[in-house]
Amino acid sequence: MSLSDFIKERLSFEEYAFTWDELIEGVSGKPESLIRNDLYYAVSNGNVVSLRHKFYLIIPPRYSHSAKLPVELYIDKLFNFLHRNYYLGLYSAARYYGASHQQIQKEYILHDKSPLLSVSKGAVKLDFFTVSNWPEKNILNRKGDAGMFKISSPSLTAVDLLYHQTKIGGFNRTLSILEELIEEVEVSDVIDLLSWYPQRSVLQRFGFLLNQYDSKSEPAELIYNYLSLQKFYPVLLSPKSNQKPGSVNNRWKVDVNIKMESDL
Repeated sequence: MSLSDFIKERLSFEEYAFTWDELIEGVSGKPESLIRNDLYYAVSNGNVVSLRHKFYLIIPPRYSHSAKLPVELYIDKLFNFLHRNYYLGLYSAARYYGASHQQIQKEYILHDKSPLLSVSKGAVKLDFFTVSNWPEKNILNRKGDAGMFKISSPSLTAVDLLYHQTKIGGFNRTLSILEELIEEVEVSDVIDLLSWYPQRSVLQRFGFLLNQYDSKSEPAELIYNYLSLQKFYPVLLSPKSNQKPGSVNNRWKVDVNIKMESDL
């Protein structure tokens, strides 16, 4: 079997990625040097992207104009290959909930274990965030064209956006996304989140925003009742390393230290 035949067979099964070992097995009997030459040629003409060492993406004709694949077509296979837990999160997850009014230029994946270097291979750009407290809940399985993939629930997506705001463009870049995302947050999702989520300051910001858009928000009341059972202290809405919270005039003890300007 040639590399071309191997790729056609993968695509016939809606598989858009392969490993070096799978390729060697698929074209068995051919010298590795010739396989490497064929692979180099396929990468150079854009039919294949070398995503990581010994892991490759197939770019079929319908995606050749963008030179990249939708991330859900290969992310599960990639993290099985890396032997890590993962979920699509932040702006990538928000897009699936209809909460992304601007096209994102890269995909955001959260994972466990040691840090991973960001990937930038032409149009394929991936940014990775290491999670020290791996979620016990709030990771959902969704079905894509190439099988199942994992994604953060609306409430986990929201708190991740708040927690990582300084690394992903700042509070006001996330605000318009959060405004739309809040509409997708359900009571059961928040109950699950409160059963394990450790960042009280982020929960304060989340509850504050929920109340900004709905003064009678049931998810907000759940969060406030949870926080009321323990001590919580004033926090900045937008964390600044050289600034401490000042006086607060809301029950969430959130110091609104930034002008809230949404793009919506």
